[in-house]
Amino acid sequence: MSVRASDPGQASRARARMVERLRAQGIRDERVLAAMQAVPRHAFVDEGLAFSAYDDTPLPIGFQQTISQPFVVARMLELLRNGRELGRTLEVGAGCGYQAAVLSLLATEVYAVERIRGLLDRARANLRPLRLPNVRLKLADGSLGLPEAAPFDSIVVAAAAVGLPPALKEQLASGGRLIIPVGGAEQRLLLIERQGNTFRETWCEAVRFVPLIAGTD
Repeated sequence: MSVRASDPGQASRARARMVERLRAQGIRDERVLAAMQAVPRHAFVDEGLAFSAYDDTPLPIGFQQTISQPFVVARMLELLRNGRELGRTLEVGAGCGYQAAVLSLLATEVYAVERIRGLLDRARANLRPLRLPNVRLKLADGSLGLPEAAPFDSIVVAAAAVGLPPALKEQLASGGRLIIPVGGAEQRLLLIERQGNTFRETWCEAVRFVPLIAGTD
């Protein structure tokens, strides 16, 4: 069904259907579902793709990047939360800004980094109308984390790494959690939980993400 920014009621109904689908797919965290109900996903994609904004599919956002499908966003955040508050959160790969907006409703502070300057500008433009006081965007190499704002209670990575970047592991606070897609042709979500100097690893669902690339453009 087509979604138009000029029809907020239609968009709200489309989000409600998306949330019901996420419940049917097994998402149980009501805080995550409420956040995804609140954020207008269609405002983060090109107007020509708004009709697909609430489908369970990734969509192109330019610069050879995509906005993740709603189920993957919900599942990653559900794994990251697991009954606790997200606290100070680092998002690696801000993209179009959608996940940062969702995180703003779940975390006390959100630091979203993006390596592509043009995409970061787009994220800023998309987020500006929402006036989210707890979201900070920065151009940075996500594989290096954001040491000036560390440590983080939560880290979510929206690009696939060959292995876990050491900087992200080091910047995770004790008691914190990190979720990252790992792999090449075959990728899985890896959940890292830190207690002191002990890191517990849990492998989760198979996923498909663009690769995590070092440097900035």
